[in-house]
Amino acid sequence: MTDDLKPWFPIRTERLLLRELRETDLDDVHAYAADPAVARFMDWGPNSHDETVTYMNLKLDEQTRWPRDEVTLAIEHLADGRLIGAIRLAVNDRAHLTGDFGYSLSRAYWRQGYATEASRAVIEAGFRALGLHRIWAECDVENAGSWGVMEKLGMRREAHIREGKLIKGAWRDRYVYAVLADEWQRPAQPVGQPQPNS
Repeated sequence: MTDDLKPWFPIRTERLLLRELRETDLDDVHAYAADPAVARFMDWGPNSHDETVTYMNLKLDEQTRWPRDEVTLAIEHLADGRLIGAIRLAVNDRAHLTGDFGYSLSRAYWRQGYATEASRAVIEAGFRALGLHRIWAECDVENAGSWGVMEKLGMRREAHIREGKLIKGAWRDRYVYAVLADEWQRPAQPVGQPQPNS
């Protein structure tokens, strides 16, 4: 991995465009960030409008710098041009070529394969463009939708961390999933093809 790396985004999949955030995305970001169901297992939210503005300003400021070890991308639904969530890929250990990712998705787009589609594209970029050796993610043990996505991606559950995060005043257990570069299989079908029950 070198500092002269060109941006590996935007990424277009069959149904999605993963791109940098824009000022005009504020309302769409706030729509999902203010939803208690979306924020239920997160260490943020549900957001007030001011909290979403602060988040957007932070991300827009981050976009002025390159290279950077953490990239957050908007998940745009190509069919209607709406921002339906965000996905983040971070290189958190350069020496050992390790990265992690996470995502948030508007409730109206759950259980339709979008999180799997976006995550597959980001993992592919992490291995192919960034040269990572290991990519991991974590989620609340009760967030079956999220760890279900990780299993559909072929990630392996490596750990059950007891009371690993204090979220909204309660200690929460976490699952950690990971996949190695030599385990990662390019999908048999084009990136972005809907997966059954995802």
